[in-house]
Formats: sequence, C-alpha cells, structure tokens
Amino acid sequence: MKVILLEDVKGKGKKNDIINVSDGYGNNYLIKNKLGVLYTEGSKKVLDKEMELKKSEEDALVSKYQEIQKKLENKTLKFKVKVGTNDRVFGNISTKQICEELKKNGFDIPKKCLKIEGNIDSLGVHNVMVELHKKVKFNIKVEVSK
Repeated sequence: MKVILLEDVKGKGKKNDIINVSDGYGNNYLIKNKLGVLYTEGSKKVLDKEMELKKSEEDALVSKYQEIQKKLENKTLKFKVKVGTNDRVFGNISTKQICEELKKNGFDIPKKCLKIEGNIDSLGVHNVMVELHKKVKFNIKVEVSK
C-alpha cells in the first residue's frame, strides 16, 4: 500500500514522502491517526501543488535573505569596551549585543542565526557567521576597541 505522509513519522519518513507500508499499518495506524493519506492520482496532484507552492515561498524567502546578505556582507559592527591591564577586555561581546547593534542599523536578525566560534573577548576584528537560511550564509565583522 502506498501512503503519502502528512506528518513526520519516526522510522518511516518525513512529511510529504510517499512510502510503501503494509495494509494493516497504513489503514490502522497512519490513516486512522491522520498521519497519512492513501496514495491516489488525486492525492498526488494535491501533493504536487502543495510542494510547488512551498518551493515558491522558499525561493521568495531566500531572495529576501540574499538582499539582506548584500547589505550586510561587508559591514563592520563596532563595539567600545572597558579594558583592564594589558588590554584585557572585561566580559565579552554576546550574540544579544550583536543583534541589538544590527537592530540599530535596521536589520532584524534573530540571535539564533548568529554563530560565534569561541568568545569575542579580545580587542581587534572578529568574524561572526550569519546563517539566515541553509542556502544563505555569510560573515560580518565585529570590531572591538577601547
């Protein structure tokens, strides 16, 4: 029996996958619990339309993120911090602070999209990876000065 999954099913497949299962499992579990529907030509057409709509929405989102990338890619964010002896920085620059600085510049980027390797706890220029989408990744520079 062929079934189109409506939700992710552990060990069987992800949403919108077409899988072969036994008749009993398909009828008594997947279809009964609304985890899947029987594969027919009509359900295949609905699935194709849904996948096409999802792809166009994702393409629009990616193009929006690429516009943000073009504006931010060569941008340097500057932070002034207090330092102690031997120019040691008190604390470090966090993703929250970087997000706030980006908001001041007109970019609303969530904290979870920023990836920092190690800590930004020394003077100088540091790279921060911004991952808005799996297809849109770029670096911004963070300059820490006295």
